[in-house]
Amino acid sequence: MSRGTALLAGLAVFAIGGLGYWGFQAAGFEGFSAGIAAQAVLVVIVLGWTGSYLLRVVTGNMTYMEQRRRYRDLYDTATDDVLQQRFDALSPAEQAQLLRELGQLEDTADL
Repeated sequence: MSRGTALLAGLAVFAIGGLGYWGFQAAGFEGFSAGIAAQAVLVVIVLGWTGSYLLRVVTGNMTYMEQRRRYRDLYDTATDDVLQQRFDALSPAEQAQLLRELGQLEDTADL
């Protein structure tokens, strides 16, 4: 969140508080009662917002983490495809030698 967005969010909270105060006064609450009711609504909103943020942190559903996970999946898929193509382009003897070097092949009869 940029500074400008944070400032706009703060102004929005003030606006919601003011509108809530006037709304509660229009609903018949008087003076302090309207202020306390508006403040209680704001506290519930802030606690709900904070709770949802903490839930996203704990579950790992943050925007950056989601982007990183998607990028990593795409990267792994692309890398696997390229490596498979390169392996398929090798001759059977070269494939067997590579697999032996990697410890994946015991003798040449397996290929």
